[in-house]
Amino acid sequence: MNHLTLFHQIYGPLFSVRYEIVTVDKLWINRRCDSMFLEGKRIRRLIIRPGAIGDLIVSLPALECLKTDYLEVWTVAVNVPLIRFADRVRPISSTGLDLVGITEGPIEALREFDSIVSWYGANREDFREAVAGLPFQFFRALPPDSSGVHATDFYLSQVREIASCEGTRIPRIPCAVNRENFAVIHPFSGSAKKNWPIEKFRARAAEMEKIMPVHWCAGRQDPPLEGAVRIDDLYELALWLARARLYLGNDSGITHLAAAVGTPVIAMFGPSDPAVWVPRGPNVRVERF
Repeated sequence: MNHLTLFHQIYGPLFSVRYEIVTVDKLWINRRCDSMFLEGKRIRRLIIRPGAIGDLIVSLPALECLKTDYLEVWTVAVNVPLIRFADRVRPISSTGLDLVGITEGPIEALREFDSIVSWYGANREDFREAVAGLPFQFFRALPPDSSGVHATDFYLSQVREIASCEGTRIPRIPCAVNRENFAVIHPFSGSAKKNWPIEKFRARAAEMEKIMPVHWCAGRQDPPLEGAVRIDDLYELALWLARARLYLGNDSGITHLAAAVGTPVIAMFGPSDPAVWVPRGPNVRVERF
């Protein structure tokens, strides 16, 4: 009896779903449950996740599903502080990845991983050719237009091809702080067409100030806003937002961040489809304009 047959007899009854075992130089991969067995070695997985703040946050449940013995994440520099579950997080800009397929071959660091899940390079034929032979799994970076499927569910459906995802469908960023009595308004986003008029934010702020203090918030790429709180480190910003009693903002990454830390959110939506992009959280309300 060979070792593969023995493995099947011992472990087969433990699985309630059909599965396929593939043998690759003493590596067994259960494709359905993403159980990976490698003699004498911990499984090392790399996730490459580009994208803006909101794009990262809506994909957090999918990324957490991909946890293995060792997990490393490469992402946009500003998003690095938001990845709290990986063993190591690196900015893509520090890895040399952007040169792969253009002026460089595969960087040596990529050869350290048994599994590479990438939302980077799916549409770059030069990149895919350069990394051919490495254990890449490419996924589409954004949901199809007018899909009607929430972005978080879209990313979860992608990773279910290689992992078992039975956890939450709500992005969460843990912040151990106490709630305080103030509101936060962030009146900007990555696109002017997604911004509710600033004078309407000011009118809403005047109403809110009858109940609690209101603090305005602005990011490093936002226009000048007198008196606004600016916190460049996104996890430090998350901690501050988690203390707020209420948050009001546009369809933006910071609005997704407020929802992910559990703060009650009012999200102003213009042209974006809330069915796809509404922030998910325990207390989120959408208003259309």
